[in-house]
Amino acid sequence: MHPPGFESRRVRDAETHVDIIAILGATLIDGNGGSPSSDAVILIQGTRILAIGGREMPVPSQARIIDASGKYVIPGLMDANVHLFFACSPDALVRYEGRYGDVIREAAQIALKNGLTTVFDTWGPRRALTRIRDQISRGDIPGSRIFLAGNIIGLGGPTSEDFFPLARTVLSRSVADTIDARWEQGVGSDLLWRTPEEVRARVRAYIQSGQQDFVKYAGSGHGHVQYICFSEQVQRAIVEEGHRAGLTVQSHTTTPESLRLAIEAGVDLLQHPDLTGPASMPERTLASLVERDIPCAALFVTRRFLAWSDDHLPEAVRIFNRYKDENDARLINAGARILLTTDSGVLPEEAVGHPLLGSFVAAEDSPLWLGRSHFLWLEAAEQLGMDPMDALLAATRNIARAYRVDEHLGTLEEGKSADLLILERNPLEAAANYRGIHLVMKEGRVIDRDGLPTQPILTSLASSGPPPEDPG
Repeated sequence: MHPPGFESRRVRDAETHVDIIAILGATLIDGNGGSPSSDAVILIQGTRILAIGGREMPVPSQARIIDASGKYVIPGLMDANVHLFFACSPDALVRYEGRYGDVIREAAQIALKNGLTTVFDTWGPRRALTRIRDQISRGDIPGSRIFLAGNIIGLGGPTSEDFFPLARTVLSRSVADTIDARWEQGVGSDLLWRTPEEVRARVRAYIQSGQQDFVKYAGSGHGHVQYICFSEQVQRAIVEEGHRAGLTVQSHTTTPESLRLAIEAGVDLLQHPDLTGPASMPERTLASLVERDIPCAALFVTRRFLAWSDDHLPEAVRIFNRYKDENDARLINAGARILLTTDSGVLPEEAVGHPLLGSFVAAEDSPLWLGRSHFLWLEAAEQLGMDPMDALLAATRNIARAYRVDEHLGTLEEGKSADLLILERNPLEAAANYRGIHLVMKEGRVIDRDGLPTQPILTSLASSGPPPEDPG
């Protein structure tokens, strides 16, 4: 309990500072799951929330006022699974070689422009990601806050059999190997031939050699989704090494059995557990992940996308989508801790005709476009019958807790980072209202959305000029 008069005394003390922002008059939905608070006062000092109260709370005389009357304030949105370098076609990999950081910066800025104040990159070139993450963290450049994993342990790089092997039909072996090495960093698909002890040693060296924020490993294949990559013993070794370093560990799974093995291995987060191939998630597996309260980053898609896929995609993919959709409804009904995740990235508009990705990116309500897909996820949650407040928590507090960054992020509370959105309309009334962004604030700074991205590459035709100095 604060002593009597604590709030008034702190606000008076803050009057000597000029960096106070006061957001007045909005309905506050703070991300803790409680009832919204009307006519709220939110005081922000520097990068943090100083105080939150009702209309009776005093406002420092020198505060900069943001009148949000009639609007709604929510925490900054998050995405639990993005790929900030997503342009993995052969032409893009070569064209932007040495400029990977520029592409990542653009993607982080597009994310921020559209209300994603924090993103978690789960597969990408670790060195370039780390550099841009740190530049954003220092305030050198604007962008969504980045947390990163680097490679998916056990999978290869972009031109490998796990992702886009057709790239090796047009790239020389040396070029393809150089590109893949930027992702793999010693923990590629050759780990599948190693003993548990050897995998443990490689993972430990990988963690010690970089500055990643969490660990992700392949419980099942990517190019060959039906295969299990690692035994339960190896998976436990990976999880133990991640925990030894104080990192959360998550798994990539695409089959019922790979999902069960990941749960038994003790992972902290399940990436797309709703993907179980042409089969339903077993009831015992569903019960196990709910009982253990393992966060589930689920790939919700809209009814429009499902209808489009029925008309345009191969039968095997349609079957996978239908089982995934059934699993999503079951996760919601069972009370699983769900996280918004899109698995998306930024692609140039010409990607619609791309031979590898074109059929998906051209889809109605395609889930692959970073900056758009989180809005579609929220609309899909509404269509699946998810409670509106639960959907908001899935996009904010649940993700922060799952990645253990909730001390500073995920909710609007005193002392936490001032990451927030001001919306024109109530997001709890209709998911489409998330699109009506009036203002984005990150760490107490109002974002110039019209000025992002600052140096467009993928989203601009003016990308053929000489590349800046950037080792990639």
